[in-house]
Amino acid sequence: MARRLAAWFSRHRRDLPWRHDRDPYRVWVSETMLQQTTVKVVVPYFERFMGRFPTVGHLARAPIEDVLAAWSGLGYYRRARHLHDAARSVVERHAGRVPADRGELMALPGIGRYTAGALLSIAYGLCEPVVDGNVARVLARLAGLRRDPRTGAAARFILEEAARFVAAAPRPGDHNEALMELGATVCTPAAPACRRCPLAGVCAARAAGVQERIPPPRRKRAIEAIHRTVALVRRGHRLLVRRRAATGLLDGLWELPVVEPDGHGGHRLEDGSPVDLLGTAGTVRHSITWRRLTVRVVRARLPGRAPRTGHRWVTPAEALRLPASSLLGKALRAAGRSSAARAGV
Repeated sequence: MARRLAAWFSRHRRDLPWRHDRDPYRVWVSETMLQQTTVKVVVPYFERFMGRFPTVGHLARAPIEDVLAAWSGLGYYRRARHLHDAARSVVERHAGRVPADRGELMALPGIGRYTAGALLSIAYGLCEPVVDGNVARVLARLAGLRRDPRTGAAARFILEEAARFVAAAPRPGDHNEALMELGATVCTPAAPACRRCPLAGVCAARAAGVQERIPPPRRKRAIEAIHRTVALVRRGHRLLVRRRAATGLLDGLWELPVVEPDGHGGHRLEDGSPVDLLGTAGTVRHSITWRRLTVRVVRARLPGRAPRTGHRWVTPAEALRLPASSLLGKALRAAGRSSAARAGV
């Protein structure tokens, strides 16, 4: 099986920028970005990020705001914070060399069993198993495992199978990448392309005709609908933005200030500053994990002094270079379309 998989991977592997070498830092950045994100989305972010922070030393010395700005739009910003903190630890404790020891790797912020296994096998050629969603699905189908491979005894079984499989591989790093590639491009969650699979002849799920029912679907978290109003407050060519507090969601990122009723028929910003609404500039929708945001963008003015703490006046171009979620760009584009429509453009 390992030989078949290796032969398939040598012919069908995708040309991805982090596969051009085995540099541990590049492997680490790519694996961090790929968590909960697709390859198609990650490629341009990876290339820009590496252009800006080409070594672990560059990343460690960079201000966190610059790192978050380079990450903006990729989502799950805690990954960027952990990557930055871990880079500083690598420079301070390991002389700038990404550790080749599992214990030392997993002591770094944001590195768990999966990332450690990927780094050790791909960058250092060590015989370490890697189990992500793609690998778990492939191994569950090969074994005909009808339980959820992400929990309990089934998860332990999958990890043991991954360890046995990689032990038989001539090149552990290529093997782990091949398993992930197979799950991403052939053994997909829906409509797997079994006729193109190098392991179809030994797949228990395919033999039983149940490949599309393995693994069993997980119960989805209920969608939370959130409605919010934000203010487009201008001063000449600049607009007001505010930095989010640490709330567990988009911590420290910049956004348009949120507007809320003041309880007396008027409106205010979240810091209490009164604000006069001048009309709707647009409405945008945005998703963050299980949350579905509907954001109304209103033109507004401040009758008094602008809030100072946590706020900043910036041009629209400067706003788009700040560490911010893609929601800020969506809101500015919606407001721009509204202005163009009112001007008859």
